[in-house]
Amino acid sequence: MCGIVGYIGDRDATLVILNGLKRLEYRGYDSAGLAVLENGHIEIRRDAGKLSRLSLLVDETPVHGKLGIGHTRWATHGEPSARNAHPHLGNTGDVVLVHNGIVENFLELKDELTAMGAIFNSETDSEVIVHLIERYYSTGKNLVEATRLALGFIRGAHSIVVISSREPDKIVAARIGNAGGVVVGLGENENFVASDIPAILEYTRQMVFLESSQMAVVSKKDIKVLSLDGKEIEPQVHTISWDAAAAEKGEYRHFMQKEIHEQVRSLTDTLAGRVDFKTSRIRLPELNLTESFAKQIQKIVIIACGTASHAGMVGKTLIERIARLPVEVDIASEFRYRDPILDDKTVVLAISQSGETADTLAAMEEARSKGAALWSIVNVVGSQAMRLANGHIAMQSGPEIGVASTKAYTAPLVDLYMLAVLLGDLRGAIKPTEREKLIADLRLIPDLVGQCLEREPQTEAVARALMNTSHCLYLGRGVNMPTAYEGALKLKEISYIHAEGYPAGEMKHGPIALIDRQMPVIAIAPRDPWYEKMLSQVEQAKARGGIVIALATDGDERLPDIADHILWLPETPWLLSPVTAVIPLQLLAYHIAASRGLDVDQPRNLAKSVTVE
Repeated sequence: MCGIVGYIGDRDATLVILNGLKRLEYRGYDSAGLAVLENGHIEIRRDAGKLSRLSLLVDETPVHGKLGIGHTRWATHGEPSARNAHPHLGNTGDVVLVHNGIVENFLELKDELTAMGAIFNSETDSEVIVHLIERYYSTGKNLVEATRLALGFIRGAHSIVVISSREPDKIVAARIGNAGGVVVGLGENENFVASDIPAILEYTRQMVFLESSQMAVVSKKDIKVLSLDGKEIEPQVHTISWDAAAAEKGEYRHFMQKEIHEQVRSLTDTLAGRVDFKTSRIRLPELNLTESFAKQIQKIVIIACGTASHAGMVGKTLIERIARLPVEVDIASEFRYRDPILDDKTVVLAISQSGETADTLAAMEEARSKGAALWSIVNVVGSQAMRLANGHIAMQSGPEIGVASTKAYTAPLVDLYMLAVLLGDLRGAIKPTEREKLIADLRLIPDLVGQCLEREPQTEAVARALMNTSHCLYLGRGVNMPTAYEGALKLKEISYIHAEGYPAGEMKHGPIALIDRQMPVIAIAPRDPWYEKMLSQVEQAKARGGIVIALATDGDERLPDIADHILWLPETPWLLSPVTAVIPLQLLAYHIAASRGLDVDQPRNLAKSVTVE
């Protein structure tokens, strides 16, 4: 969603910030701004729209200084506008902040702060943080301590960068959870802060990566890393290779691992600008969907290949359940060969990470020739699938370099959920109270995914137990049946282990014959409407001598008694459970493949974009 750049040193901070933000444009954004300390005062320039508008604003009213922070924003709370753009200045004019993430408890904090006299100048959730910092700053605390105390009151995952005119010798940065990275770049008599390496790579190769619950105090001469309880931590400095591809991996061993961990940010990004949590409305303006057309639709056909087709299968359940609209899911490579029945009341929705998949594009052309309306969900802006469509949803996941798709799987799951809610609302299929609950559940997703990522060590331990297996069976039901398919595909793609995803209810119709000590069974069994039935499937696998790895919801007391290994999941609204359930399966496949010494990012025979049939 958001790009962050901070600078302290002898250069013109404005130029460093604008240059760094330019390198982060791939994330997508709807406003941009910067704050620079000039002659003892904080000067802010910000506007809605692209960086070119901010640059023009800076040209018209120049600002220069040696300390500053900048930001590109995708709107979550409050429309894209100059007043809602970051940075946000406190009421005293002494403290300014940029922020990535969603403050889950911002409404109650805003009420408390307003009662204490704070005046809010935007509609954003981020502004509550700067007022909280000011609250402690006014009691005589220094900027570091005021920021640390303020962070204790906010819920959710966050990356925060703060400066003050009263302490012009430092930048304070903090990371809580997995709302995106915080990278500190080390220079000679200058230092940098950014949300990702490309923003500052041209200035330095020496980087420190903040972990969750850590703060950095960055001065011109040095940096200090602290835990959120104030204890100093010895930072590990990474020397980044000049190989641009390797550099962008940051502290991660492979792009795939990095991209798995970027899913909190990518999901926040795909929500940004689309969900208005204040009014409980979904906005998908690029889809060009009107109420009258929504009511005319009689059928949706989702076309996709590989991982994208599994997302489409989840989408079928979401759209039919929420919007009460019939949905078919077709493998794009087969679609045009069966002479599909389509008309002008049918929407064909293509899902493609690259937007250039040959089979998907051919299927879209077939649909157009038969009079259907075309929609697409794509990650690459300007791709052919986006251009062909009558309307589109951009995943906003950022570049995905690993061939085995991860963040470009979970993003369309959330996109399809938003589409289902919007269609249900426009078609009158859901009541306002239902819509409000469905949208409120979306607020939880980035943090829930962050919780899944924090449990990586338990998944790595299971991976070590499975690394020498030759076969694996994945079972799922209902909305998580496609999760079984996706989990099996990930394992096949990067570890070369034979794996099959199956509807759990079909186990008795053939696959049960394969189950023995050499066939591990991965059962996706969160607490959802199919939970009791999944318990039965686990019992049947154990009765045949199978080794069972179960995905279970926190607090489940029954699965641990019958499964050999448990991968715990945070409690998640069941319609969104495929988003969290797939995270440990991605990590499991990754760690099995990595432990086998395989080329995780470029598995044999596979390409990122399949541009031939």
